[in-house]
Amino acid sequence: MITYLNLLGLLISLITVLIFLFFCFKLFAFFIKKKPFPKKLLLATLIGCGVVSAQLAYNKYFFTFDNLEGEFYKGPVNSPTNKYIANAYYMAYGGAAGGVNLWVDITYHDDDNNIKTVYYSDAKSNFSMEWKDEDTLYIVNEEPNFPSSNRSITLDIEKEIYHDRGLACQSWIMKDKFETCYQN
Repeated sequence: MITYLNLLGLLISLITVLIFLFFCFKLFAFFIKKKPFPKKLLLATLIGCGVVSAQLAYNKYFFTFDNLEGEFYKGPVNSPTNKYIANAYYMAYGGAAGGVNLWVDITYHDDDNNIKTVYYSDAKSNFSMEWKDEDTLYIVNEEPNFPSSNRSITLDIEKEIYHDRGLACQSWIMKDKFETCYQN
């Protein structure tokens, strides 16, 4: 669903740019040849800019992990008392030149098997998960030959989440689901 909204936003952006260029041409004609002012083109440009701005704000401030659909990658990794289970999933993007997104879902056995995403990043070649204690999960996600691409982190799964691009950290909807949000 979100992908279709993004494609629609891209299409509207392109149409808005074309309308804006046509508006500039007509505006030039208005000043040089004293033609009528292009009111309809101005209105169409403003509406297009408004729609694109609304979509950008929606993507930034109303982000959730609800639309993640991928393939199972690793797990299950049970917490020491089996209160939680960690599972990792992946989804390829961009075709042959693209990459892979990776996320970790935690299943809460004491909370009616509720599932919460606590980690989201680009996948690296070395990935693993290990429980340090009942509420602390250590996630290794690194590329050994590129130390600057290390996305490894230790998370208190009750209070912390990680999103490499920070969308979860900026989301108004997700603010009450964590105390600390980490981003790259």
